[in-house]
Amino acid sequence: MLSATDPLPARPQRILVAGVSGSGKTSLAGRLGQLLEVPHTEIDALFHGPNWTERTDFMADVDHLSSAPGWVTEWQYRQARPLLAERADTLLWLDFPMPVSMWRLIRRTARRRLRREELWNGNFEGPLWTLFTDRDHIIRWGWQTRNKLKAAIPVLAQSQPHLQVVRLRSPREVEHWVKNLRHALAAGW
Repeated sequence: MLSATDPLPARPQRILVAGVSGSGKTSLAGRLGQLLEVPHTEIDALFHGPNWTERTDFMADVDHLSSAPGWVTEWQYRQARPLLAERADTLLWLDFPMPVSMWRLIRRTARRRLRREELWNGNFEGPLWTLFTDRDHIIRWGWQTRNKLKAAIPVLAQSQPHLQVVRLRSPREVEHWVKNLRHALAAGW
């Protein structure tokens, strides 16, 4: 497993961004897509149909996305993770302290709800008070799943030796890694 300061042995072309809810996976994936000039597909948009239902074409869309020569997406959804990991060359693990991720998740959820931002396929964040009544509320989900990647990523790194796994432990490390990538690209990588 690589750290923020380790150079990548090869230019990334098929990138996964992993992290708990609120860690900034989608924001980083979008930035990397622009920087590397490869498409970023938000995997939540492929998964969620109207009324928060799973789209029937989800896995076909994941197959299509991951067959392309270059892409960036988030490493989410149990059924999609194996295929994505098999086809990716790089995984960035946003392994931030829980207070950082939870604060980001709470802030993002409140902003989306208060601004009535449409998320995917006509879906919106539910009322904030449902945090107390909905077992699947995104903030509760973030808390309940906060430690799952700590076990999953090392196993993934072992089972997929072709995958360059980079563990980024803070937003500062993310910025350092992106800066190094930008310099490598400018140098002709």
